[in-house]
Amino acid sequence: MSSSKLNILHIDSRRDDIRAAMVELRRRLSPRGNVVTEAGRRLTVEVFGEPLSPAQVVERICRDVQEKGLAAVLDYSARIDKVDLTADTIRVPQEELDQAHDQADPKLLESVRRVRKHIRNFQQAVLHHDVRLERPDGYLVHRYRPLDRVGICVPGGVAAYPSTVLMTAVPAQVAGVEQLAVVVPPTKFGAFNPDLLATCRELGITEVYRLGGAQAVAALAYGVEGIPRVDKIVGPGNLFVALAKKHVYGEVDIDSIAGPSEVVVIVDGSTRPAYTASDLIAQAEHAPGASVLIGWDEAVLDRAVVELGRQLAQLERGELARQSLEEFGAVILARDANEACALADEIAPEHLHIATENAEQLVEKIRHAGAIFLGNYTPVALGDYAAGPSHVLPTNGTARFASGLSSNDFLRTTSILHFTRQGMSNLAGDVQVLATKEGLTAHRASVEIRMKDN
Repeated sequence: MSSSKLNILHIDSRRDDIRAAMVELRRRLSPRGNVVTEAGRRLTVEVFGEPLSPAQVVERICRDVQEKGLAAVLDYSARIDKVDLTADTIRVPQEELDQAHDQADPKLLESVRRVRKHIRNFQQAVLHHDVRLERPDGYLVHRYRPLDRVGICVPGGVAAYPSTVLMTAVPAQVAGVEQLAVVVPPTKFGAFNPDLLATCRELGITEVYRLGGAQAVAALAYGVEGIPRVDKIVGPGNLFVALAKKHVYGEVDIDSIAGPSEVVVIVDGSTRPAYTASDLIAQAEHAPGASVLIGWDEAVLDRAVVELGRQLAQLERGELARQSLEEFGAVILARDANEACALADEIAPEHLHIATENAEQLVEKIRHAGAIFLGNYTPVALGDYAAGPSHVLPTNGTARFASGLSSNDFLRTTSILHFTRQGMSNLAGDVQVLATKEGLTAHRASVEIRMKDN
């Protein structure tokens, strides 16, 4: 491939050891849990007095919150977030939510209402419903009921994310969850951001807490004074939030352990280079964000890389996006469309954009991806903000076994069984055989005693 000022990883399946190259790519896309910035290391020493790993930091915070409750939460907020909160100020008051809503940009609220409608329409369409199987001798039911209480993590470190509130809260509301508790860092992009608070108010969310990081996750999982524990925690966050969700899983359910945002874009001669470059940069600007370009026409890939350099030079966050592209990005020259799809499937990305002329045919070759976007006019941003499916998606190759968040993730199931005496007798023989083989004679007897009873 032709050279480029952008120092991005290039992989040529015709010349390179593609398996080794894919291992290296996977390593780049999956930063270890002990990766932390120098500023993060300094803060860790300042707070804990020793250079702990992120996993050790999370373990200590969660243990302290579990043992000491709200006092530990407030202490860590003061030491990590540099904000002094009290039991009276940790929750955003209703008056503040109302004021943010009253003063909000009308265009923002109009967008929120339209997007909420799109999300509700999609999430209601996919929502599971009770199943009843009638038998001559009874019936079986698979019953769905919503979770009682859900915690939602909303980032707020470098930008405000009203979209995350929409993409997490609305699916839960469609499922029928009645109690939603939003935790958002006490920053100008978080709990002190009027747009975010107005969005919560528009969606009818009244519980918003000025909390971020591992201490927020621990407070939701264990429950502390003034914040009842939840049944499930959803939503994205930084490394410490992800590790905290992993730590408390089992105490509560979680949606996923998310890593950096990622996209794989498959292109051919019909794909406009300007579109391709903008799609790759859109994920890279998350900083970190992983962007991978795959195609089987070298000239097409070259034009896209040149366009990347041109657009990066013009963007406000261009330097941050460049760093992400050089650290976590790749350009892969495949032998043909089949190999391109196979490689994308092996990566199992959070977002897969098939921006080719025959995208609807190629998508049938894909099994593993969080969300798939087809054609030149379906950029990932549509899914991130407005289309309907949630933008909370599996990352780091976990799309091999995990799915994007949906209304069904806020349901729990129960089996209901009802048999007549004859129905019990019809199954009794099999119960007797299996219970005897397993040595569980009381199980067998519970059936036999009913068969003897006239």
